Parts: sequence; structure tokens; C-alpha cells
Amino acid sequence: MTEPAIKYELIKEEKHTGARLGRVHTPHGTFNTPIYMPVGTLATVKSLSPEELKAAGADIILSNTYHLWLRPGEEIVKEAGGLHEFMNWDRGVLTDSGGFQVFSLAKNRKLSEEGVHFKSHLDGSNLYLTPEKAIQIQNDLGADIIMSLDECPPFHESREYVQHSVDRTTRWAERGLKAHQRHNDQALFGIVQGAGYEDIRIEHAKQLASMDFPGYSIGGLSVGETKEDMNRVLESLTPHMPSDKPRYLMGVGSPDALIDSVIRGVDMFDCVLATRIARNGTCMTRDGRLVVKNAKYARDFTPIDATCDCYTCQNYTRAYVRHLIKVDETFGLRLTSIHNTHFLLQVMREVRQAIMDDQLLEYREDFFERYGYNEENARAF
Repeated sequence: MTEPAIKYELIKEEKHTGARLGRVHTPHGTFNTPIYMPVGTLATVKSLSPEELKAAGADIILSNTYHLWLRPGEEIVKEAGGLHEFMNWDRGVLTDSGGFQVFSLAKNRKLSEEGVHFKSHLDGSNLYLTPEKAIQIQNDLGADIIMSLDECPPFHESREYVQHSVDRTTRWAERGLKAHQRHNDQALFGIVQGAGYEDIRIEHAKQLASMDFPGYSIGGLSVGETKEDMNRVLESLTPHMPSDKPRYLMGVGSPDALIDSVIRGVDMFDCVLATRIARNGTCMTRDGRLVVKNAKYARDFTPIDATCDCYTCQNYTRAYVRHLIKVDETFGLRLTSIHNTHFLLQVMREVRQAIMDDQLLEYREDFFERYGYNEENARAF
């Protein structure tokens, strides 16, 4: 029997919550969990070099199957030696299945048992993605952790539709397992769906667990539902997921959601939020959101966050960063992206320490109070 491509090591469970401190061993190094993964959609985290990501403490990043399939094409990445060689990144890489982009970006899609016909968002050309094709692309890309093809139904879709969709996603997961060619160096995760229906999600988690995937993703959250709904689903779901495998909540990356989801037993996260808002001049700080391009910072010669030890905060002022962004200098958005990425990775380091100390609820209370979270500004992130 082949050794699994990754190994999850549970180090500690927090006394007062469902939070887990763990470690995942991959072919390209080990990372500690809970962890936030910066998103490198097109084999790069926008505006940041691998060296800057390492300086921020990133041990694994996400790249996007759909976008890399279209440009430059998985065959070119394979010829280059896989994603790690192609992008000069010697730490962990996770790829999604491409399914979410098919359903969120593509027009005139036609879904069937076999797969999905849709049009490219780039040029309108006809494309066809099946569970087997999604695995083949990811086998060629060579990420350490890869995803099954799934459908992500809307959170408030009818129960009948969601059940039908989940059943098909289960069959697609079985087909993906059969198609997977690189069990020794790529770990294939199953994706739990079910929208807001707790019983459907629990049953789906059990079905996927019976297939013995090396890890399990939670899809279909952070898609417009309330924060309370997301927490409700996670609270009911995670106790029914295998405790000896990593749990990955897809597409979640605001500080409040990271902390609240860790409390409910999630280990891994990704989101484009940090770099996306950075490009608009918005920074995460200990005292809440700071829109550095605002006029009031024109003569502010303090760091973006005085408590932060990132490259940006150690070397540049709000006034300078504001100037760069106002005059469309790319160095400005690089500096805000460095800061936001470092900020979320630092929050996760603190979360891991809080779990170790059995102080996660106290950490949450202190963090939220200083950040000034309420329902209105939490949703703004």
C-alpha cells in the first residue's frame, strides 16, 4: 500500500473550544495549523515575490486550476517541472479543482452527470470540464494538495436542488479518486457541500469520509450567507469530519472569520481578500480597517500599524504609501499587499499560540474588542 502524500499530526485540542493545533507534512515541507494560505491564482501571489512570502511566514500557497488551465496551460507548467519549479516556490502548494470558477465566472454553462460545458471568461471559447479532467490538470500542475471537482450550489438554494447537487458531487469525487495518478506525492481532498442544510452536510461528510481521502475541504460557505449562518454550519459539521485528517474551509480570509472558524475546528484557509483590498489601499491593522489612500493620512508619518514588524511597517510611513497609491506607483500596492499578507499570517501564529495556552476565547475577545468588530464592519471585510 502506498504511503499517503501528506500526513496530518494532531498536536493538541484546545480545552474550551473545538480548535485544533496540528502539523501537516507534505512533499515540499511541513506547515503548522491552523494556517492561512495566500492565494496565487496565476502561479503568483499578486505583486509579491516568493522571497517576500517567505519573509511574511507563508509555508503554503494556493494556485487556481481553472485559470492555469486557460493560461499558460497545464502542459507548459508540466514541461517546466510543475508549479514549484515554474514559480520558484519550494514550499507547499494547494490547487483548487476549478469548479468554483466554472460556476462563478463562466456564462451559459450546462451541467450534466458527465461534467460541465461552459464558455471561457477570456474569449468565450467552448470548454468542457469533467472530474477526470480536473484531476488530470492538477496532476500535471503538480501541487502537493489537490481538490475533487464539485458543484458549489448557492447557499439559499432549494433543499431538493442541493441534495441532487451533493449526490452528483459525491459521484464526481469517486470518479476523481479513480482518475488520480499521483497518490504518492499529491494528496486529493474531498469537498463537503450542502449549502445551509446541516443534515445534508453531515451526511455528505460521512459519505466522503468512507472514501478515505487524505483531507477534507468545506465548500459553499462565504458565498453571501450571514456570518451567523456560516458559524452554525461549521459548528454542526466539523464534529462529523475525521479528526485525523486536515479540514480546509475554502475561500475564507477575514480575521473574524478565521478566528471563529478555528474555534469550530477548522485547520486551513485561503482567500484573496488580503491582497485584493490592499490594491485598493485598504490595510488590516490591530485597530481595524485603515484606508491609507484617504486624505487624512497625507501628513501621517507613522507606520500603517505601529505593532507590526512587516517590511512595510518597519520602513515606510502612511504618508509615503498613500502617495504611491495616489500616483499609481505599483510599489504602493506591493507595500500594502506585503503588510496585509503578513498581518493575517501573524494573526494565525497568535491563534496557534492561544490554542497551545488554552486561551483562544480570551484571544478572540481581546482581538475583536481592539479591532472594533460589529456585524456592519465585519461584513465590509
